[in-house]
Amino acid sequence: MSALRFSDTISAALADGVLVVTIDNAPVNALSADVRGGLMATLEHAEKDGAVAGVVLTGAGNSFIGGADIKEFGKPPVEPFLPDVISRIEAFPKPVVAAINGVALGGGLEVALACHRRLATPGAKLGLPEVKLGIVPGAGGTQRLPRLIGIAAAIDMIANGRVVPGAEALKLGIVDRVSSDTLLADAIADIKTINASSLCRTGLLLVPSATTEAIDRAAADALRKARGQRAPAEAVRLVRLAATAPLSEGLAEERRTFIELRDSDEAAALRHVFFAERAAGKVEGLETVAPRRIETIGIVGTGLMGSGIAVSALNGGYRVIGVEQTIEAADKGRERITGLLDKAVQSGRLDAAGREDRLGRLTVTADMPQLAQADIVIEAVFDDLTVKTELFQRLDTIVRADAILATNTSYLDPDLIAAATQRPARVVGLHFFSPAHIMRLLEVVNCKETAPDVLATALALAKRLGKLPIVSGVTEGFIGNSIFSAYRREAEYMVEDGALPQEIDAALEAYGFPMGPFAVFDMAGLEIAWARRKRQAATRNPSERYVAIPDWLCEAGRFGQKTGRGWYAYPDGKRTVDPEVTAMIEAARTEKGIVPKRFTADEIVSRLLKAMVDEGDALLSQGIAARASDIDLVMINGYGFPASKGGPMFAAGRR
Repeated sequence: MSALRFSDTISAALADGVLVVTIDNAPVNALSADVRGGLMATLEHAEKDGAVAGVVLTGAGNSFIGGADIKEFGKPPVEPFLPDVISRIEAFPKPVVAAINGVALGGGLEVALACHRRLATPGAKLGLPEVKLGIVPGAGGTQRLPRLIGIAAAIDMIANGRVVPGAEALKLGIVDRVSSDTLLADAIADIKTINASSLCRTGLLLVPSATTEAIDRAAADALRKARGQRAPAEAVRLVRLAATAPLSEGLAEERRTFIELRDSDEAAALRHVFFAERAAGKVEGLETVAPRRIETIGIVGTGLMGSGIAVSALNGGYRVIGVEQTIEAADKGRERITGLLDKAVQSGRLDAAGREDRLGRLTVTADMPQLAQADIVIEAVFDDLTVKTELFQRLDTIVRADAILATNTSYLDPDLIAAATQRPARVVGLHFFSPAHIMRLLEVVNCKETAPDVLATALALAKRLGKLPIVSGVTEGFIGNSIFSAYRREAEYMVEDGALPQEIDAALEAYGFPMGPFAVFDMAGLEIAWARRKRQAATRNPSERYVAIPDWLCEAGRFGQKTGRGWYAYPDGKRTVDPEVTAMIEAARTEKGIVPKRFTADEIVSRLLKAMVDEGDALLSQGIAARASDIDLVMINGYGFPASKGGPMFAAGRR
């Protein structure tokens, strides 16, 4: 039988009495109005056609259904509505089987949950990640998933927005079978074994029993991670409701909550972040520029940063050559990288075969000429201009003429480093954030002479490493550290003006930051910023306000957590307010004749937000950042700004 077409995105063909329906809405088969309408028309046809014994739903390409259509975000909903499509599938008189060939996220998984059986490939990804957009599932996810996997497991998945692979979905009970190369054939065969008079309708199942302790533990864990965001808390409430309310009541309450959250400030902020990430990858002038081919990555320096970069590169499938100054240092570097891979195995993020594969692509050596094999070399050595410049001059004599050189500097001027080389056009900045194998943000620094294809290659590399690349121009500290320095400076001004460190930290944590600024300073170590201040002392404007308290702390040996004392004291590793620091602060105020004033939490947040935004505006006016949303992404992904607030520029109305 020839293929039938029910809409622009829905086609079907009869195979052995089973109607195989394919959703084809590139790139991820999103649930557009055309897809929803096509599915309804297909079901209408399948119900009336006596030759159709059942229906298999699958997706074209590498997706089953990737979720809602982002083009419909913020627009009035168009019929048929997704809950109606899903209800039609679940109540369908003939068996409907989902053949999940790739991602099934959000509404995609909700469609699958309504089917009478579910098969998935091992590489399929299933989840209800709506909380990451400040909303909850709106088409039955909070009511049907618990009926399959229980309340605790459903809270874990929905309130955390967790996505699981096919094998875990089978173990949890989301899918009935995992099938590799014969997914469609197995789904068609399944239809033949299903009795149409006893179809398994998910919404009619009883929620599996579980202990109160397990449910409370899952809820508490999700709410702790949510840090005050509303959507995860509502997800927990709705999942719990599945155990006590009939399906119709649960669905009605879910839909009401979904609509209420969809129109909230939190959801608007998270939608901004969602679209900002898509915009960040578009760099003016690179539309037609092809990246160079990268197979081997050289890394000079295998300390904390270099070993993290190496693991990222190995995870991305690259061959890695790490270089150290001595054989002993190279051995330690290999041990460090191996240790990071071992931790990934212990946590379940990597299996033993994956570990061996990565180690098979790793070389760590004291023989720098081996970098002649590298397509790109990333330096991760001490952040000193002379050290880095001399290294790049040496690399110039070793690497191929078409190899790229990348500096991982945090504050130094990469244009000066590039200018010291024979080919400055091949130099680019790659500012990784520590730990580099975990942190998603990567500032890609477009130097004055960087060639377009070198920049395009850096962006392509970043994406393969699983990073979020943000392009920055050259300025001290690039985007992130420029704004963080302004944030730090303003926090220190406020300490002199009357706020105590613990008051500032409490206000920022209540706003949604995982840690306040002074706790972060202590965690990072105070001596790094101190060394930088001493380097800048000779060129500092004497009329500019300067807070000496951080210098006094360092002079007293208070370098933060590592020494047990910084802005706070750390007896037994626990952060506590230290009267010695309070006395230092009071002495500094007295020395300057400052009469301290009291600050409310809102005043603290407003003043720090203004400092960030003012610096962000300056970076935009100078062309260092291409768009305000890029600044938001840097601060969210690198510095803990709460995503639910959209980033500093969004929060301040720079939309």
